[in-house]
Amino acid sequence: MADVNASSDLSTIFYLTGFPGYEEVHHWISIPFCILYLIGILGNCIILHIVRTDPSLHEPMYYFLAMLSLTDMGMSLPTLVSLFRLLWSISKEIEFNTCVIQMFFIHTFSLTESAVLLAMAFDRYIAICYPLRYFTILTPQRIAKIGAAALLRSSLSLTPLMIRLAYFPFCRSHILSHSYCLHQDMIHLACADIKFNVIYGLVLIIILWGFDFLGILVSYIFILRSVLRIASQKERLKALNTCASHICTVLILYVPMIGLSLVHRFAKHASPLVHIFMAHIYLLVPPVLNPIIYSVKTKQIRMGIIRLFVLKRIHSTRG
Repeated sequence: MADVNASSDLSTIFYLTGFPGYEEVHHWISIPFCILYLIGILGNCIILHIVRTDPSLHEPMYYFLAMLSLTDMGMSLPTLVSLFRLLWSISKEIEFNTCVIQMFFIHTFSLTESAVLLAMAFDRYIAICYPLRYFTILTPQRIAKIGAAALLRSSLSLTPLMIRLAYFPFCRSHILSHSYCLHQDMIHLACADIKFNVIYGLVLIIILWGFDFLGILVSYIFILRSVLRIASQKERLKALNTCASHICTVLILYVPMIGLSLVHRFAKHASPLVHIFMAHIYLLVPPVLNPIIYSVKTKQIRMGIIRLFVLKRIHSTRG
């Protein structure tokens, strides 16, 4: 690779690494990534289409599910072009502005997804503990405000980090250690005091994700207490089953996120492949698995998929 140390003409250019030591098989590595992106995009688009076109799904739970699909795609799609340009040996370069925009979208939608999961926990709490007031509390207007507030909270919280990053001098290596841009990765290349970004980033994770996780936990404590008061075991299982998909989704987001944060902060001497592997799990697992989980566990979504593909094919065959 050409020298990528700082110089005036390369000051706004960075280089993505990909999978070090496996550059010769990048084309083959791109195949599973292509499959994962297709599954994630197709699955979330199907969820959005079903919720939009089926009037019976115009309810709070499914509006929040549509928000989840949008945030999933918001996390993964910004990396699609740069990742495949790298894996298909088109270019390893990424401009600084593009890199900042990419990381802003990734981190913004990641934080937004956490807030959406909190809203979904609140939705289950209202549905189980106050079923008669469910539709009066969670009106479409209120749901739209919740979604807008979640996005606004995330974007405004990240703005100080992005502004400060824009003024950092990068006089050392311009080689990023991932296949896409992450804030934790880029700040370590700066020739400046990065204490603010490190501390602010850590505090941001603890406060926002910590608040969301605590809110989810409290919601489920109240849900569990309410469910245990139900006399019928069948009704208890039915109530808990409506929460199963959401619990899986929470684990799918938080476990990779916590793992990636711990690896970046406390396992700096681990193999680069460990960092890269964790980064891609964090990026791709939620968009791929969330539509599958809700398709399997939610009868209404499952029936919507059947109507979309099976019944439509039957009608077209008869026609």
